[in-house]
Amino acid sequence: MDHMKINITVTEFVFLGLSSNPKIQLVLFFVFLLFYILSVVGNIIIITIIQIEPRLQTPMYFFLTNLSFLDICYTSTNVPQMLSNTVGSKKTIPFAGCATQMYFSLSFGMIECVLLGVMAYDRYVAICHPLHYTVIMDQSTCVRLAAISWASSFLSSMVINVLTLSLPYCGPNVLNHFFCEVPSVLRLACTDTSLTELVVFVFSIIIVFIPFLLIIVSYARILLSVLRMRSASGRHKALSTCASHLTVVTLFYGTAIFMYMRPQSKSSRAGGKVIAVFYTVVTPMLNPLIYSLRNQDVKGSLRRAITRQKT
Repeated sequence: MDHMKINITVTEFVFLGLSSNPKIQLVLFFVFLLFYILSVVGNIIIITIIQIEPRLQTPMYFFLTNLSFLDICYTSTNVPQMLSNTVGSKKTIPFAGCATQMYFSLSFGMIECVLLGVMAYDRYVAICHPLHYTVIMDQSTCVRLAAISWASSFLSSMVINVLTLSLPYCGPNVLNHFFCEVPSVLRLACTDTSLTELVVFVFSIIIVFIPFLLIIVSYARILLSVLRMRSASGRHKALSTCASHLTVVTLFYGTAIFMYMRPQSKSSRAGGKVIAVFYTVVTPMLNPLIYSLRNQDVKGSLRRAITRQKT
């Protein structure tokens, strides 16, 4: 029996999803469909407002445009597949399709980590070195920082995926997840995965934790700078420009660190799926709401755009 097992090659994976109850599946379908529509529409609105509003042609909003475009890509990599599996009778994905989804999902997640770190650095320069801000964060620097965020993450994801997919998969082929994610796929490998898990952890330190440290250091410096300000209005203005970014960082990093930088155990798998919902579905949907509701510049630009449409 064991001899037969190791010669079987997995050609597709089967998703367990979030629930096997048909009624719950139907509710989840409409909830996630609504979240997906809000995410795509909301981020398109943010991108459009930034592009048409001259006042928003600054480094901060250049990075926000990248973040909004990224969120559209990120949620579109996973949610359509999840919606199809939720109501469809066939909850499978070909091995090649799983590999593709895993690569892009991990890439976009990594890009968001690095990009949030870059945005924190941008806020640090703007508040702590305002006189040199336009010199330090000129257009070419912003483009280079964005390009590094995207390129480094795509390359890192490629290394992790090559290592993950080079392992033998000979059955079972049931993924206890709603999309192909590295930790859940690794559990199905019919060999020792400790080396690959170590590589994933190392890259998590590099791509997740180092930008997180940059965010902590940047905001520590910002806080010290704000406390030295004599004007209460100046302190309020400085902190208000950081509030949206800090909220997004808390939502995304809190769930991502819990998922990728913790010991893997059977007892944590169900909770892992719920956590994955937050950073793949909920956070991309909330980001445009956070930046529009807590950002006076975006709200003002949105009102002006609506007024122009009415006239």
